[in-house]
Amino acid sequence: MSRSVRRTSGPLVPRDVGGERQLAAVVAVLCFIACLAAVAASAADRAAHGWAGRLRSEATVQVRPGIDETGAVAAARAAETLAGVAGVDEAQALARDEAEALLRPWLGEAVLEDIALPHLVTVRLDPARPASAEALSRALAEAGLDAAVDDHGLWRREVERAALLVSGLAVGVFLLSAVAAATAVAYATRAGMAARRQIIDILSLNGATDRRIAWLFQRRFAVLAAIAGAAGAIGAAVVLAVFRFGGGDQGFGAVLPLAWSDLLILSPCPLLAATVAVLAARGAALRSLGQRP
Repeated sequence: MSRSVRRTSGPLVPRDVGGERQLAAVVAVLCFIACLAAVAASAADRAAHGWAGRLRSEATVQVRPGIDETGAVAAARAAETLAGVAGVDEAQALARDEAEALLRPWLGEAVLEDIALPHLVTVRLDPARPASAEALSRALAEAGLDAAVDDHGLWRREVERAALLVSGLAVGVFLLSAVAAATAVAYATRAGMAARRQIIDILSLNGATDRRIAWLFQRRFAVLAAIAGAAGAIGAAVVLAVFRFGGGDQGFGAVLPLAWSDLLILSPCPLLAATVAVLAARGAALRSLGQRP
């Protein structure tokens, strides 16, 4: 009896039953969105780790000069003191023109000429064993310097929190896409079975089991979803390539640093789409077969 079922597998699930073309388009779009969400999550995590790493390896010290010395002298003395602290690779006093270059995009040229800029020292820490803010503050106090140390801990926590939020949103979008794809496949499976009800009844009367009939729909929609998933992944890969080449080091490229290795994230998309389709089609087919009079 299984031979009979195999011979009828072609006309049992024809290509146009259940709006399969529209279903393929919907699944492809959902896979495209899911792939972009996965790539965005990976890029956000990479950006957060990069920013957090740079913040962790740097510190900024604001020096307040004493009565008998200028700000430049106090900053130079602070840099010399911090350079000798264990866990510090380099300490350098920030010149006024360098401080103006940092503030110019935010304040403008006219404002910079009329304000007193703080005297800053930039500290580059040892990535393996960075000096703590307490150690830096203690060294400055022992040298008789009035200074405040900022280890960027607050910014680092905010960056990590933002990355966690973006990753959570991406996972949510991915799960919603999978649920929407499963719902579409289940609907198309029921429509296809309703259109071929007479053939299904004939197969059942001739000894074909419900599982065997359901498998015909599973296989059909698995192939369709795999093709649609591949189309969605290719579309996402094209978008990734466009942003990878056009993002640059500033703007979008700095916010979400994409890498060619992100293409590996897209590769399982056809398999995942086919798996979701198989499970959805199997459940819908068995449910429909179980509701026959």
